[in-house]
Amino acid sequence: MGNYQQELKKARAYAFLLLKFRLRSEYELSERLKRKKFNQEIIRKTIVFLKEKKFLDDEFFARSWVNSRIKKPLGLRRLKQELMAKGIADQTIEEQLASIKNNYSEKEVVSGIIQERLSKLKRIEPQNAKRRTFAYLLRRGFSPGIVSECLNQPTGTSA
Repeated sequence: MGNYQQELKKARAYAFLLLKFRLRSEYELSERLKRKKFNQEIIRKTIVFLKEKKFLDDEFFARSWVNSRIKKPLGLRRLKQELMAKGIADQTIEEQLASIKNNYSEKEVVSGIIQERLSKLKRIEPQNAKRRTFAYLLRRGFSPGIVSECLNQPTGTSA
């Protein structure tokens, strides 16, 4: 019994160490504990303990993740992919993304990035500059429709 308690203590200590650096999702923490070779029961008990003590909360994690990553700026598609990779439930993802849509206009952000990128690429042939900018914005998770619409606007105007 002493060994079980020691393992549980080690798992909690490791979890706290990980949480000290940044917030984690339940899935992330569970995967990190698995990599450290803790058994499923120890991992389950550690997760339950952390949730009860409010050190682990996927909804809070998702909200914090979205708020920090949106400042990069990133598109909503990329944020959704990142949260899915972190094991966040679809409903939680949709709720968090819906909560920021009121104050976040992808169109405005994309227009601003386009102006900035095209001014940096002004020595390059315009079609190549637009192609590069389009690819850059897609990698950042912006909607292809919005990117196309903004790129095809006459220069000097914004959305």
